Amino acid sequence: MENKPTPDQMTTLTSRIAKAKEDGFTEDFMIKAEGLCTSDDKCYRPGEVNVENFYRFEGQSDPDDNSILYLIKTNNGVKGTLSDAYGTYADPKITAFMQEVEDNKKNKPIKP
Repeated sequence: MENKPTPDQMTTLTSRIAKAKEDGFTEDFMIKAEGLCTSDDKCYRPGEVNVENFYRFEGQSDPDDNSILYLIKTNNGVKGTLSDAYGTYADPKITAFMQEVEDNKKNKPIKP
């Protein structure tokens, strides 16, 4: 019998990252001037990535301890995670990149 995590066990960023890795999101993406990059410096522009899911976490004792985890898949099948603070401590480069990803998605024509 497989031990599936309970919802309570998925409430931390660390546990969610571990589960994402189990699900094949193994790359640890980072934002650079060239875009969303892998550990071996393959970089993707906003139109080349899709956010498969995301999770927000709030600190229990400190309201400033907020983070977000993105599960991302690239146009050539690379799957990984990107995490950031949100709110006051968010990284402006990540925020700008993710906004472009969202804007690209909104501007794609719907296929009949």
